[in-house]
Amino acid sequence: MSAPHVLAEVKDGIGWMTLNRPEALNALSMEMRDLLIEHSAKFEKDPAVRCVVIRGAGTHFMAGGDIRGFHKSLTEDKEAHLAGFEMRVVKAHQAIYQIRRMNKPVLASVQGAAAGFGLSLILNCDLAIASDDSFFTLAYRHIGLSADGGATYFLPRVVGERKALEIALLGERFSAQEAKDNNILNWVVPKDQLAAETEKMARKLADGPTYALGVAKKLIRNSFDNSWDEHSHREAEGLAACAATEDHFEGLSAFLEKRKAKFKGQ
Repeated sequence: MSAPHVLAEVKDGIGWMTLNRPEALNALSMEMRDLLIEHSAKFEKDPAVRCVVIRGAGTHFMAGGDIRGFHKSLTEDKEAHLAGFEMRVVKAHQAIYQIRRMNKPVLASVQGAAAGFGLSLILNCDLAIASDDSFFTLAYRHIGLSADGGATYFLPRVVGERKALEIALLGERFSAQEAKDNNILNWVVPKDQLAAETEKMARKLADGPTYALGVAKKLIRNSFDNSWDEHSHREAEGLAACAATEDHFEGLSAFLEKRKAKFKGQ
């Protein structure tokens, strides 16, 4: 049997999801899509998971969709391929939805190529760290497609409308530093330090007040769709809910006792 297209493990409060098609540069397959949905749903419900990291096996993060699979399907049965195409995109968006709605931080750790759906996936994680030799492209134009994975919705919110149009319409490759300068990445680190720096950041997130971080994530994610009047009420409700947690009491106690807080995610 072949290895699953996404490997999942939980270690010391961190849920790791590894895209696992290195021979295909981790191109998105239907199995990978389904496993992203499955594992993200499990991690969301697992109290032992306090932070999630998405990374790629091998030397690349994700080189977009499975172009060889597309061509094979289109060649063998064009009518069936086109009939099911929209639903395949809808199902891929379920993976994006699961990641965005997860009530705990999600960190993308990126090396090598991040193209097409790979770039969309990074945009939908809460934070992103990448090696200095990684590179990015939306790429869809090169195979005669518009973008999916939420790229046309979230990219302009991250980089601005004009820059989003440049990235989408030209499909040019850009560097890790350019991605950071345009807020697609939070951190760029030397290639040989990516694993250690990813672990360091994931540890910091996993050791945090998980419930409060989840509330903050939800508030920020929803802020673009709320009026201030509505959002101010959501903020008050969120803060009140956090105030009732054990982590809030621990944070207050640690501050007064001049020690580092030991949050339990409750």
